[in-house]
Amino acid sequence: MLRSSKILSAALRNGNGGSLLFREGKFSSIIPPCNPCRWTSLRFQDDVYKLAHEAAVKQSRARIKDEMSRSVLTDMNEYVKHRGKVSKANKVIVPAVSALKFPSLEVYFTDGSKLTLPVTSKEDEANLSSSDTAETGSAKASLISLSFRESSRALIDSWTSPFMKAFAHSSDVRLYEVSLMDQWLLSRKLIRKLLLKYMRKPAPAEKQDALLRQIVYSFGDHYYFRKELKIVNLLTGYAFLLDKSGRVRWSGTGAATEEELSSLLRCTSILLEEK
Repeated sequence: MLRSSKILSAALRNGNGGSLLFREGKFSSIIPPCNPCRWTSLRFQDDVYKLAHEAAVKQSRARIKDEMSRSVLTDMNEYVKHRGKVSKANKVIVPAVSALKFPSLEVYFTDGSKLTLPVTSKEDEANLSSSDTAETGSAKASLISLSFRESSRALIDSWTSPFMKAFAHSSDVRLYEVSLMDQWLLSRKLIRKLLLKYMRKPAPAEKQDALLRQIVYSFGDHYYFRKELKIVNLLTGYAFLLDKSGRVRWSGTGAATEEELSSLLRCTSILLEEK
């Protein structure tokens, strides 16, 4: 018993937070660590983990509820009713101070090279080596069209074709036609490479216009990207006009009308004049 007391005293004197097991006949005991700071740290980590887990569960439930509240039939009925015109285009340009920042989106060219939209600086474009891209340089205005289904390509073309014709010789304008693919299988690396190779078209013999129609593809989960832009119906097409800082200064949906095209071209000209 005296020997056990000496061992216990030595452990308490050291205070190194270790554990001590001693036995005296059939009696055994464990001296717990003597480091309260370590207990506090572990408890804090445990609390952070619980909070993060609860937040993730809550976010996941909110997403499931949101997606279940809208079916494909809802999109189809809305499309038939409004012919894809889920919202009217801006008549005037949105002020820069109140404009929404276009969310970051990683896209692929058919040669496998990547680009992150929006392109807001000369360095961003200079880092990309692709035969499909325009000359490097910071654009004052960029039109980005989004389509989630092949059926919306004709709607997108109603915006992009007149836009290309109007600014064909402008080196300060960019045009990106983005096809978004949410299917898990298509986002796999091998499948993605094969699909991009299949979609690749022969390069034109020579470049005549400064403005090129840059067709790109984005793979993966775009739920939160769509939420930021308030995109709900996936059967229609969307067009966003961005300034040099990547802010949405004009937007349109569905098929373009003459009035909406006029506002798009007018707003683009305003952006080209901004300093």
